[in-house]
Amino acid sequence: MKFTKMHALGNDFIIINNIKNTLILTKDIIKKLSNRYLGIGCDQLLLIESSFNKNIDFNYRIFNSDGNEVEQCGNGARCLALYLKIKKLICKKKICVSTKNRVIYLKIINNKMISVNMGIPLFNPKDIPFITNSIKNTYKIYFQNKYIYFNIVSLGNPHCIIQVNDVLKTPVSLIGSFLENHIVFPQKINVGFMQYIDINNIKLRVFERGVGETNACGSGACAAVAIGIKKNILSEKVYVNLRGGIITIIWKGNKNNLFMIGDAKYIYDGKIIL
Repeated sequence: MKFTKMHALGNDFIIINNIKNTLILTKDIIKKLSNRYLGIGCDQLLLIESSFNKNIDFNYRIFNSDGNEVEQCGNGARCLALYLKIKKLICKKKICVSTKNRVIYLKIINNKMISVNMGIPLFNPKDIPFITNSIKNTYKIYFQNKYIYFNIVSLGNPHCIIQVNDVLKTPVSLIGSFLENHIVFPQKINVGFMQYIDINNIKLRVFERGVGETNACGSGACAAVAIGIKKNILSEKVYVNLRGGIITIIWKGNKNNLFMIGDAKYIYDGKIIL
């Protein structure tokens, strides 16, 4: 099987061309391929398939390193766009792809920078899904003798955002694992830890469901900014400083689409015997 290794801000991917729909990957195979010691190694595996809709260029499937398919991956979408250009699978700069639960639009700005239309952020608990008796601006969960206060949002995949004083001193894995597997999140949750710097800048660490903490999370950056704008503490354009680098998020609020702009990088091509 041929594959391509790519990354966006250190969030790394195995990308596989399955446009002819001849390849079947099981959960166990995906886990083996994603293993950094016994396989290729990645945060997520991306599968490109042909589309049966004439208005959609490709179908785009995302699998976490635990083998489970998920709905969205912002960094992966940027890598996908660059991959399609490098492999000459498409010649236009504006690309439309379908994911598990929505359609997203990609724009190749130059050889590295990609813009992704992530759609409209959703804050209703049923869209996460999040089990609660009432809709609130901020929710809380009791953990280790104190409350964790958080906000929720979906960008096609579920996010829980916690505002912290210092991301470097926050026990990301401990709290992230607790919330990811909490009963109130029946489909699990991505947990973002946001440190406010000023109205145009935040720091962010993300514990991704089925993966753990990653160097960067595109949809997590979008989620954190959407929450910050909803809370009136961030402007329409925000630079998100992640462990792997900086990404730009633009959102005018309300029912407007949210845009993510960042780079993507090709690492190498390879082949592996399944």
